[in-house]
Amino acid sequence: MSVHPPQGPGVRLTWVQPEDLVGHELRQAAQDGRDAREIGERWYAAGGAPAPDRAGASEPPAPPRLRELAGQLLDELALLESPLAADEPTGPAEIMAACPHWPGPPEAAAAVGRDRLHAAWLGRAAGCLLGKPVEKLPLTGIRTLARAAGNWPLATWFTEHGVPPELLAAHPWNRRSAPTSLAENIDGMPEDDDLNYPLLTLLLLQRHGRTFTTADLARLWLDELPAGRTFTAERIAYGNLLAGVEPPETARFRNPFREWIGAQIRADVHGWTHPGDPAGAAAQAHRDAVLTHTANGVYGAMFTAAALAVAAGGESDVHGCLAAGLRVVPPHSRYARAVRLGIETARAEGEFDAVVDRLHAAYDSTHHWVHVLPNAALLAAALTHADGDFTRSIGCAVSGGWDTDSNGATAGSLAGLLAGTPTALPDHWTAPLKNRLATSVPGFDRTGFDTLAALTHQEALRP
Repeated sequence: MSVHPPQGPGVRLTWVQPEDLVGHELRQAAQDGRDAREIGERWYAAGGAPAPDRAGASEPPAPPRLRELAGQLLDELALLESPLAADEPTGPAEIMAACPHWPGPPEAAAAVGRDRLHAAWLGRAAGCLLGKPVEKLPLTGIRTLARAAGNWPLATWFTEHGVPPELLAAHPWNRRSAPTSLAENIDGMPEDDDLNYPLLTLLLLQRHGRTFTTADLARLWLDELPAGRTFTAERIAYGNLLAGVEPPETARFRNPFREWIGAQIRADVHGWTHPGDPAGAAAQAHRDAVLTHTANGVYGAMFTAAALAVAAGGESDVHGCLAAGLRVVPPHSRYARAVRLGIETARAEGEFDAVVDRLHAAYDSTHHWVHVLPNAALLAAALTHADGDFTRSIGCAVSGGWDTDSNGATAGSLAGLLAGTPTALPDHWTAPLKNRLATSVPGFDRTGFDTLAALTHQEALRP
């Protein structure tokens, strides 16, 4: 009996095709100082293409011979040693040893109230939702659409009202997000991976407590996280798990996204549940991050968790929170330099548009829009410039482009914690959320943010 392949278009998965990964790995090699010129020459001579600029998969798919070569070259690239490795370790002991100002344990146990956590959940949702319709848009498109609606600097939701049709045609909204994230159609918080991951972290803590392992997280993902809801490094690691690769090798094997933003967007609950304990939050975020990321990708999670832990303790302003985050990041790493660049640029420039222009000049030609480094610089700049103001925090984070929904979410999380209560957040940001979110994480669909705050509070109180 002969078996004939099905006719018509196949399934074109994003972020996993070997022929797409090579270009991203070549760019990563250039960033971390590995000499991959000879491998790149072989790839392009064989007909290989650079990595897709903004999409997750190139068109058309590569022929079998090129896909086979792509796999070989990815394995060769993995053998090249980075001269930056000594300054950018991934192991927890090595990271601590590299940080001269690693924070000690808190002198007294701090507490975080439900209201503060409620504001954090709402802030994360509002910031994420603000950034959703312009995710993947270039900076010029974001500015053009907002200015045409009279919403610049960003002070409220994006809208089509008042925007000329020719501008909408030239700068189309994010196709998947626009139907649920413009001012005229928001009806609760739509599903987004920036909210799915905090829910999964909450589920992880409920099942395993603070002593969870990276393997516990891996099993939780396989049980509860639909593969189609993962992207970039998380999708690679998920596929590696299914292929029998064990953590933390899941973060390294054919994973050119291991220093992108994914681990950073998973860190919030680790910080929220460690009020006043940045070291404890960073250590917990590290065990989460190494499933999918290495080096700077891991530092993004540790920095965010530590900064949020200080904010959850209620004893610092935004600038103290950012300083605390830097104490858990190796100071000679590119991540630390990115955060310092963001802070210094925000302090040097009076207008935030000028801050953004300088950051884009520094990163646009070398880094993908989802890479953690440009986004870390922008996040630090936005929070510094906003000086704790909620609207300016999320508005600046989103107005700077790159990974708009992720940066808006993290900025909103920290600014929400600093605000302290849901009523301290402007009503035009929180009312459209209608106290519910959509998610594919089992057991949480249509859950209220007040309920999530109560559940998170339970985990913050757990020894």
